[in-house]
Amino acid sequence: MRKIALIIAAALCMALGLTLAAEDFGGRARIDRTVHDFGNVSLKDGPLSASFTVTNISNEPLTIYAVVSSCGCTNVEWTHETIAPGASGVISATYSNDEGPYPFDKVLTAYLSDIKKPIVLHLKGVVKKNKK
Repeated sequence: MRKIALIIAAALCMALGLTLAAEDFGGRARIDRTVHDFGNVSLKDGPLSASFTVTNISNEPLTIYAVVSSCGCTNVEWTHETIAPGASGVISATYSNDEGPYPFDKVLTAYLSDIKKPIVLHLKGVVKKNKK
């Protein structure tokens, strides 16, 4: 029993560490989350929208240069103005939700100033013919 409790505690610590690391990028930006899970949705729900808040946690201006979607079924808009230290911008995405009933995981790749690697965001869920 003690061994199981230790394994569970270790797993929770690892998950917490990964979650915290996923929010802070290079000491420059913090994103409220990297995955937006719509859960179970219906085809009848129409387009699905989500927003990610990008906060500048540095002392220098931050710019979202571009956000690229993994497919043409997802439209993306973002704050084009420079984000001042302590201020926030938004990355908004709308998934068309017209491709049929199946699980989806759409990837958004965001390029921010002074962050060497792009930030990967996900829109995911399961589309059903009819909501249960």
